[in-house]
Amino acid sequence: MAANPPVFASPLRVRIFVDFWNFSLSLRRLDEKFMIDWTKLPSLFVNEAASLLGGPAGFEGMHVYGSYDPAKPSDSKLRNWFANWLDKQPGVHTVLLPRQQKRNHMTCPACHGEIATCIHCGGDLRGTEEKGVDTRMATDLISLAWSDGYDVAVLVSSDKDFVPVADFLQSKGIKVIHGAFPPAGSQLSQRCWGNFSITNLMGQLSR
Repeated sequence: MAANPPVFASPLRVRIFVDFWNFSLSLRRLDEKFMIDWTKLPSLFVNEAASLLGGPAGFEGMHVYGSYDPAKPSDSKLRNWFANWLDKQPGVHTVLLPRQQKRNHMTCPACHGEIATCIHCGGDLRGTEEKGVDTRMATDLISLAWSDGYDVAVLVSSDKDFVPVADFLQSKGIKVIHGAFPPAGSQLSQRCWGNFSITNLMGQLSR
């Protein structure tokens, strides 16, 4: 009788979810001149996930979420790079949302009065803030898991607001691996199934 053929485990499908500004600024805090080679990132992070999982893993896709300031002409370069280069890389999907002006003005720490304009030029001091990026990222994490779009999520953010998302996904059998910059994001690392240090990969991520 012929021997039974060997059974090989199917590679676990890995999707990477990147909080662009959180990731980029974390790298710049360690090295202000650091330049990321985005073409290297998917394979490096999938390999780190496979090492933690102890088995084969395959790249299913990478989602990058960021924001830009519509009032800054310099941000047009970022928008162009997102749309015409990053989004065109194999398996990469991007979301770039406009930043919104803050509702509240600055306040004086002594009298708590509002400071609406600059005393020198009269400009509005409110600045802008990111709106909707974390919500979109969390929505995609859940909706893609719901539609059986991946087995393992690599979550690249230090934001503790993603702790409930990680808890929910893992309650449904989805493994969440935190791509971290320790000690930042320790609360999220503790709640994820596994984690790896991006700091240790900087030499391989640079261009």
